Amino acid sequence: MDRERFVYKKKLNLRWLFLMAWRDSRRNRSRLFLFVSSIVLGIAALVATFSLGDNVRKDIDAQAQTLVGADLVIASNKPVGPKIRTLLDSLGDQRSEERTFASMIYFVKSQGTRLVQVRALQGDFPYYGALETTPAAAGKGFRLQQQALVDKTLMLQFNAQVGDSIQIGEVSFAIAGVLNKAPGRTGLSTTVAPPVYIPLKYLEQTGLVQKGSRVGVNFYYKYKQPAEVAKVVTAIEPRLEKAGLDYDTVEERKSNTGRSFEDVNEFLTLISFIALLLGCIGVASAIHIYIREKISSIAILRCLGVNSGQAFLIYLIQIVGIGIIGSILGAVVGTLIQQVLPAVLKDFLPIEITAGISWPSIGKGIALGAIIAALFGLLPLLSVRNVSPLYTLRLSFEPVKFFRDPLKWLVYLLILAFIIVFTWWQVHSWVQAIVFTVSILTAFLVLAGIARLLMWLVRRFFPTSWSYLWRQGFANLYRPNNQTLILITTIGLGALFISTLYFIQSMLINRVTLTGSGGQPNMVLFDIQSSQKDSVAALAKNYQLPIIQQVPIVTMRIEAINGKTAADVKKDTTSKISERAFEWEFRVTYRDSLTDSEKLTSGKLSGPVKYPGVVVPISMEEQYAKRINVKMGDSILFNVQGALVPTVVGSMRTVDWQRVQTNFRVVFPPGVLEPAPQFHVLITRVPSPEVSARFQQAVVRSYPNISIIDLHLILKVLDDVLSQIGFVIRFMAGFSIITGLIVLIASVLISKYQRMQESVLLRTLGASRRQILVITALEYFFLGALAAATGILLSLVGSWALARYSFKTPFSPDWWPIVILFFAISALTILIGIFNSRSVVNRPPLEVLRREV
Repeated sequence: MDRERFVYKKKLNLRWLFLMAWRDSRRNRSRLFLFVSSIVLGIAALVATFSLGDNVRKDIDAQAQTLVGADLVIASNKPVGPKIRTLLDSLGDQRSEERTFASMIYFVKSQGTRLVQVRALQGDFPYYGALETTPAAAGKGFRLQQQALVDKTLMLQFNAQVGDSIQIGEVSFAIAGVLNKAPGRTGLSTTVAPPVYIPLKYLEQTGLVQKGSRVGVNFYYKYKQPAEVAKVVTAIEPRLEKAGLDYDTVEERKSNTGRSFEDVNEFLTLISFIALLLGCIGVASAIHIYIREKISSIAILRCLGVNSGQAFLIYLIQIVGIGIIGSILGAVVGTLIQQVLPAVLKDFLPIEITAGISWPSIGKGIALGAIIAALFGLLPLLSVRNVSPLYTLRLSFEPVKFFRDPLKWLVYLLILAFIIVFTWWQVHSWVQAIVFTVSILTAFLVLAGIARLLMWLVRRFFPTSWSYLWRQGFANLYRPNNQTLILITTIGLGALFISTLYFIQSMLINRVTLTGSGGQPNMVLFDIQSSQKDSVAALAKNYQLPIIQQVPIVTMRIEAINGKTAADVKKDTTSKISERAFEWEFRVTYRDSLTDSEKLTSGKLSGPVKYPGVVVPISMEEQYAKRINVKMGDSILFNVQGALVPTVVGSMRTVDWQRVQTNFRVVFPPGVLEPAPQFHVLITRVPSPEVSARFQQAVVRSYPNISIIDLHLILKVLDDVLSQIGFVIRFMAGFSIITGLIVLIASVLISKYQRMQESVLLRTLGASRRQILVITALEYFFLGALAAATGILLSLVGSWALARYSFKTPFSPDWWPIVILFFAISALTILIGIFNSRSVVNRPPLEVLRREV
């Protein structure tokens, strides 16, 4: 070669640098492939999630009108007065009206009963999209006759056919068709109470709309010029707000659906990011060991005149180039995975999700891969600058000092900044991003500290009296070129992430799982009128069912807090009162005692109010009071269906919302709400599904207005829902788990080059095949077992903190999976370590040295 051309040339010769990087990689591409494999799945998961987000946002824009089915929707959960009705009738070029309420329906042929959402419709709604039915004509034709559309899940559950009869209240309807899909509804939203559509003109005949009944009213409008909607809403919004009506437009629904999806997308992205972080660990550990082996080659290049900067750039080009190749592979895999995600998430979103290729997502994935390769490869690469030509002579005696370079700390800061910025980019909260990063950093430091402590303990308390094989296995933990720090950190973080994902998934599922075992109630009857209260209780006793709870419920809204209305709070930007306090209706009860799911934290529960017109002391649930910024002694004016009732917060309670019983945010004392329109709830327990079916049939026949929630059925529905949610979690967590396994395998495989010379030397000195395998197995057992135990312990601590402070739920992990995970990681580490030793124990030492060293 022409030394004058490139060896002593002080200017950067990029062509030569790239050529040297290419030539040097030829002998080591199998090792560099392990580096590539560490980031492929992480990039794939992120590209798939980014692509899903891009496609869903496009689909929301394209399908926005079918999400609502109209240009404008005005909704009320109470009867509309004549003044506001005149306004509503004047809007739009086309109008439709819908009444919605929960009720029981009775399948005449199968004699089955089920809680449903009855939707009594008048007009041509939906104006965009359609009620998709089988047969297709039923979506329009049912409105003209005494017919109904029944959700497909109900048809399957009760083995019903088109033409069969159902009874809703006092009226029988023929099933005109199977309802497959309605605008803006997801598969999960219709699971507990599936929809049944009937013509509005038959609603009064059902006898289900009575005083105190909870009936929602929706008005749908279509405009010839949809652009007019924004002006119309601006003009009528004050009147709607004063009347307590809500409205929805295409733009509002598009925004709300987008926000809901962003929550899901953030969750999926963070899970994908965990997979990528595991890959980063694999990158750092692979390059660390790779560069250690390259010290002799680098020293020779330095002897030939290559300066430290050129040597550094040769390997930086090599690492970044391989990282880009891995990112491209990951982007391809992620694009393929994105074709599957719409099927996984179809029941969670009210739109048809497309699976197009998102080039911006692919670009972001490749850019992230290059950044990660550079950042996490820089840590070991910086030490290349400090390799002296003298290392060709003194390599065995003067190891490179890897942690005394001040630029290392700059790279550490850049890595922390990268993690914080990326996390903030997803969760839009600096606090959460910093907490996430600090948690990862703490886990890394704890594992590194455990590794250092292990090396010190083994060196300090070396078991000199043990057998040679055990002593040799222990000595490998602290001898020069040991892999204790790298493997314990890598394997421990992998175990930490894998077990934490398992614990979080279990918590999410256990948190929403109800139980019907023991003496817990499993049936709720609601919408019981005051005149029916005693007779329904008597019917339950006839079936030998216990009356666990029977409580009155009154519906009301907050009119003012400390004299400030919703309009005042909205105008006053300094007010601490939450606007949400005025948005929703309350369902409250009245009593002078606590239930077994409540605990008084301040004040006292008031007794019966004996004098009319006084300010009523109420009890408020503590957490809700904090959310709306209400304190003890604050005055609240309630609108009880037209009547204004002044109150003051006299006590605070905590409530166990997971108990299967009626719980309330607000409790009034007796003597105030008895004259108000109200309904009653009865809670009981049925001993078997057979008794439940007979009792429900008796209630529906005698009291068709009463709705029944059968918790046996709810448990089954929840099981189906949670199975879908669990599948999504496991699907995305699978990327992290597989990446963790790849990093584990790659780290242990790469570490074989650390032990090659020692194993060859032992063979040369006469060590048998069995002795080398035992020494190797012991070393890797200590490393794998300690790393797995530390990672799992950290995950237990972190999961407990999440359970207590985030999920507010008890943390009771199943120990068998923990034990299995511990032994699986330990065994996998040992097996890979022994697999690494095959080339040493199966060939003559000289051949191994020529091939590997």
